[in-house]
Amino acid sequence: RSMPAANAADLPGSSIILDTTENRQATHGFNGFGDFLFAVRNAGMQGGRTDERLGYGAAAPGTYGNENVGVDGGFAVPMEFASEIVSHALSEDSFLSMCDDNPVSGNSMTFPSDETTPWGTDGVRAYWEGEADTAVGTKPKLKPNLMRLNKLMGLVPLTDELIEDAATLPNYVNGKLSESIRWKTNDAIINGTGAGQPMGLGSSANGALVTITKEVGQAASTFVAANAAKMFARMPGPYLNGAVWLVNPEILPQLITMVIGNQPIWTPPNAGLKDAPGDMLLGKPIIQTQACQALSAKGDVYFVNLKQYRTITKRGAGIQLAQSMHLYFDAGLTAFRATFRVDGQPKFKSSITPAKGSAALSPYVTLEAR
Repeated sequence: RSMPAANAADLPGSSIILDTTENRQATHGFNGFGDFLFAVRNAGMQGGRTDERLGYGAAAPGTYGNENVGVDGGFAVPMEFASEIVSHALSEDSFLSMCDDNPVSGNSMTFPSDETTPWGTDGVRAYWEGEADTAVGTKPKLKPNLMRLNKLMGLVPLTDELIEDAATLPNYVNGKLSESIRWKTNDAIINGTGAGQPMGLGSSANGALVTITKEVGQAASTFVAANAAKMFARMPGPYLNGAVWLVNPEILPQLITMVIGNQPIWTPPNAGLKDAPGDMLLGKPIIQTQACQALSAKGDVYFVNLKQYRTITKRGAGIQLAQSMHLYFDAGLTAFRATFRVDGQPKFKSSITPAKGSAALSPYVTLEAR
């Protein structure tokens, strides 16, 4: 039975429940709902005591809300992001620093070039003359090469809420924009069309590119020692200093086992496999790049001297990073922008005819498709 609570002023409307087994099972020992809430409040306060009645008769329920299943309550738990954003470390070293770069104050520059040879039939030449003979006059033969800056741009709009709640995101976006511009520039130095972008050294418009014919009977999708030897031989002697191999990574397994006779022509640093990779082929550095074509396609491997590829960039500019809230102000977005102005082209427009022999020479050499 029940009787009016003695402390009814403290808990209006509550009553005292006699402590019987039946009542305890029904109410867990609480003197009404107000008593239960009071115990919960005390347990939640800092330094508060947990009423033992809160644990009375507790048993694992058959159905319950939890964080592990989204629809059962997990979706209500706020998601947090770590301060570091994980991304692939696929950034390549910039080819630009390996080229003949020329900063310009305006937006263009003209470079005179002289592609005559000492043994050619035009340009500045010397003649053997007899005593008192009249000297043969010659003059330079120059060609103007005009280069004009092209603009490479990346734009990433982000909501103001995202920027506010994810403090590391702006730095991440700027880093990814710079990485993308570096990749696009590398790709253009090799594959650029010359229309609104640099002309790549492997472009079909590069008249100085020498293409080596594959070996008779050479298996498809292979790069063999004879290919490397012939490519090496087409690099003019003065340009061997500074020449590098640019290769698609798919070629690497074939390079590692490449020999001439029983002599390896691929060597890792310090000639020890424990230090691989960081390789050399015929004594010249190998640079793996995704800008080269897939294995067996023309352009999967180059032997080049990048100092014979000329670039112009805006003086003192580099990659320009900017952000603005005005472009998408009405949508509550901030735009992150990266801009880079560059142009590039091979220094030479035609290959070199040797003084003796017929095999054309060039600082840009590749292998035909196999």
